[in-house]
Amino acid sequence: MAWREKTAWITLVSMVVAYGVYFSLISAASFSPVSMLGLFGAITVIQVITIIIATAVLAALSGGEARGKPDERDRAVARRGASIAYFVLIVGVILVGVVMPFRDGGWRLTNAALFALVLAETVRYLIVVASYRLGWHG
Repeated sequence: MAWREKTAWITLVSMVVAYGVYFSLISAASFSPVSMLGLFGAITVIQVITIIIATAVLAALSGGEARGKPDERDRAVARRGASIAYFVLIVGVILVGVVMPFRDGGWRLTNAALFALVLAETVRYLIVVASYRLGWHG
């Protein structure tokens, strides 16, 4: 696996687990705004620490590959992931900013906006991983 594919896998798995837990918990129970923010903060900090540790271990095991600059294919794969994720984010922003205010408010809007961001980033990393796995060259 390429270095950037490995780091995309780390980020993708940590995002799915962390935010899967967050959205499962807030949909199953009623939280106060303070406890919801605390839960979000704790899950985000745990996710960031997990990514840092996993990437550091991977870099130590990979040697010089981790220090290499992205080549043409790496940049093309990153652009592809970002451009597709952008459209997912735009749809989410339109739903949250244009449609939802007519029927929802408060923390539902906040969590829907957060979900749109998480979904867009998940799509981005899914596209990156799929591009490397399927041999896409741009």
